[in-house]
Amino acid sequence: MADHQEASVTLPSEPASVSVARGYVTGVLADWGLPKDAPAADAVRLIVSELATNAIRHTGGRSPDFTVGLRLDEHEWLRLGITDGHPRRPRRLPPAPDRDNGRGLLIVAHLAAEAGGCVTVEPTAEGGKTVWIALPWRTAAAGPEPAGEAGAR
Repeated sequence: MADHQEASVTLPSEPASVSVARGYVTGVLADWGLPKDAPAADAVRLIVSELATNAIRHTGGRSPDFTVGLRLDEHEWLRLGITDGHPRRPRRLPPAPDRDNGRGLLIVAHLAAEAGGCVTVEPTAEGGKTVWIALPWRTAAAGPEPAGEAGAR
């Protein structure tokens, strides 16, 4: 078996692409061994939704499409990246009770950290950027502990 697996899809920067991206990632990860109903799959779907939405909303028309990339390295780390054509790096906005947006990146960072992963942003050769999420695969693929075993160690 190869030391890594990769998959990607490029989608138009339109709202309907968010659910397509979610479905694509769910299917690929299921093929790689992450059950669709695993708690980690829910977290990954939320991360994809937030990052795809950001790629559509915050590129100001400078990115007619975005790419969702997945890489599983030696069954240890899952890297999920959303690439768009806008050079501006995402930034976390301070939470404000009167604002109904601006918390997506904070949610993504929290979900990644909770799983033992991280968020990074890298510029692309074409002048855009990729927001990468790295998550430990063994934690994700293992799923939750069976009832009665949590804390029994």
